[in-house]
Amino acid sequence: MIAWTHFDAGNHRIPCPACGRGERDKTLGLTIEADGKGVAHCFRCNFTESYRPERGARQQAPFKPRIKAVATRKHEVLSDYGRDLWSACEPLSGAAVAYLKARRCRIPPADGDLRYHPALQHPSGYTGPALVGLITDAVTRKPMSLHRTWIQADGRKADVDPPRLLLSGHRKAGGVIRLWPDDAVTSAIGLAEGIETALSLAWGIEPTWSCVDAGNLAAFPVLSGIEVLTIAADDDPAGIAAGRECGERWAAAGCEVFLVRQEQADLNDAVQEAA
Repeated sequence: MIAWTHFDAGNHRIPCPACGRGERDKTLGLTIEADGKGVAHCFRCNFTESYRPERGARQQAPFKPRIKAVATRKHEVLSDYGRDLWSACEPLSGAAVAYLKARRCRIPPADGDLRYHPALQHPSGYTGPALVGLITDAVTRKPMSLHRTWIQADGRKADVDPPRLLLSGHRKAGGVIRLWPDDAVTSAIGLAEGIETALSLAWGIEPTWSCVDAGNLAAFPVLSGIEVLTIAADDDPAGIAAGRECGERWAAAGCEVFLVRQEQADLNDAVQEAA
C-alpha cells in the first residue's frame, strides 16, 4: 500500500509496492490533487492504485497482458528438413541392430521404413545413435513425419528425456511406420503401437507395422485386400480400447481379427521375459 497522506499535492516518483527493487527504483508515478485525491501507476508492471480521502485507497493488481494462442499450422507432408534427415539415415546396422537384438526384436527388412542414424542430436544437446522411423499416411503412403528413438546397444533407451520424439510441427494422425514395405503385404498384416512391440509380434506374423500410438491404432483404416489382421495391444486402458476399436471395425468389414494380449505392459516386455 502507498502512504498517500505522506505526500503533498503534485507529481512524485516512488518505488512500486508490487515490483520495486529498492529505494532508487522509482518506477511508480504518483499524482495527488489539491483536494487529496490521488492516482498511481507503475510504468514497469502496470500496478495501479487510486486514493480518495473519504474512502481510502483502492488497489488493482499488476496488469497481465493476455497472450492469444496462435495455432501453428502443421506440415501435411514431410518437410525439407525431415527429408534431409531421412536421407542422412542408414540401413539398420551397428548399435541399431544390437539394440533390437537385445530387446529380442525381429530385425525388419532393409527396404522397410526403419533406419539408423549413428550420431543424431537430441534437443537436450546429447548426440548419439538413434532409430529413425518414417511415418507415412496409412492410405496414401505420403511421408508425414519421423519418429526418433535414441538408443544404447545393450537394449536400453539413451539417458535423455524424452528418449522418443516426433518431428515438431508435423502431422502424425493417420500415419504408420511401414516396418515391412507395401509389396510384402498380401492377405495378412500385424499392427502394434510401438516399433519394438510390432517387431516382437513379427516373430509370429509378418509383415507388421507400427501405428506409433494408441490413437493411430484405434483409427487405423480398413485396407483392401487384407483378410487377416493381428493386433498386439498394449496392456493399458488406452491400448486395450484402441485394439478393440480397430478390431471391431475390421471385423465389421469382413476380416478375420486376432487380438494379442499379455499381462506385461506390451508384447515386447513379454518376449524379453520369456527369453
